[in-house]
Amino acid sequence: MPLRDHFRPPTTRYASWESLHGMWPAVFVQQLRTQLPPGFVAAPRVHLGPYFEIDIAAFEQDDRPSGRGSGGGTATLAAPRPTWAIETDVPEEDEYEVRIYNADEERQLVATIELVSPANKDRPDKRRAFVGKCAALLRKGVAVSIVDVVTVRHANLYAEVMAFVGHPDPTLGPEPPPVYAASCRWTPNAAGTRATLEAWSNPMAVGERLPPLPLWLADGVSVVFDLERSYEQACADLSIR
Repeated sequence: MPLRDHFRPPTTRYASWESLHGMWPAVFVQQLRTQLPPGFVAAPRVHLGPYFEIDIAAFEQDDRPSGRGSGGGTATLAAPRPTWAIETDVPEEDEYEVRIYNADEERQLVATIELVSPANKDRPDKRRAFVGKCAALLRKGVAVSIVDVVTVRHANLYAEVMAFVGHPDPTLGPEPPPVYAASCRWTPNAAGTRATLEAWSNPMAVGERLPPLPLWLADGVSVVFDLERSYEQACADLSIR
């Protein structure tokens, strides 16, 4: 089944792009289950809306100490006034992804497949958030694959990731394609003093078949994922013609 334009008619008459993005990660996982070597597992992750991550939390308890000082008064510490404050929207980050773990190594994250949404490509701050996330994963030794079928935004986030880590991909040319599939990883050498950045990218186009996607899981361990077959299954499940 050739790639459809999920952001314009006639495809949008049958299903929205959100339907594909919600269904496709689950199909990825179903098909990876038959391909991954023993010890590796895959799980989908779809997150929409504001994303909060709390590193240190303070709780108020009813049985807390009275906090009275030696003079009998209540000892309180006022928080300093902020030096700057502005009313703003809570930033949102859409995530459609599949995470692959090495279950034999305490469920260590080894690879991700990131399905790009329009919001990821919308504004500079959204693109920076996506690029920063992928770069952080690469630096931790996690292989990152990016699948982008968004036709209404023209940024190439894989190209921006490569530029961010200091190694622009010379195979992309002066105008990287807006629709593409790509995989990349950073692997240290035996001495651990330097690392090799390995990358693969393939342009995609509406009306053409999707390419096979290489997934690196560990040194000497990889699979070639049938991106076309997963896309066909997701579209069929959604009755997309």
